[in-house]
Amino acid sequence: MSKIDLNVLFKKIQKDDKKEVLEFHVQGDELQHSDELVLLAGNIAILEVGGSEAGQLTAEFKSIQRDSKKTVLKFNVKGDSEDKVLQLYAFAGRSVVLYLEPSQMTIEEFEEAAEEHEGIDYSVQKDGTVEVAEGQMSVEDIPAGEPDNVNFDDDDLLD
Repeated sequence: MSKIDLNVLFKKIQKDDKKEVLEFHVQGDELQHSDELVLLAGNIAILEVGGSEAGQLTAEFKSIQRDSKKTVLKFNVKGDSEDKVLQLYAFAGRSVVLYLEPSQMTIEEFEEAAEEHEGIDYSVQKDGTVEVAEGQMSVEDIPAGEPDNVNFDDDDLLD
């Protein structure tokens, strides 16, 4: 499948807890590339809004809905694309050219990339328990003391 370009109305952009939802409307009852779009729906796509400096975004092509007046394309953007998405807010409510192409990334890889974070390395077992990598600090390792006392890990700071 090659790159698809569509003249669309960038209907809305909406922030959710973990994602940004982008919604585009294609006006009319005739849709170019309809077969390709139907195959792409439910997969990961690379999208770009013409005229935007955001560049290419990797997004989950969540759904395609058609009625007699329009076709609605919905995408979920997650992860490290937040700065790029901010640049798209100026285009919401305007007619734009939307460029789409399939990504080689799977849904699972996309979900994992969105969940990457700095913090404690851990793994969740099948029974729901969590195992933390050895050598990481736990709550029990935090020094405790009276509110007016100051605890230092470095003896040089005690002078």
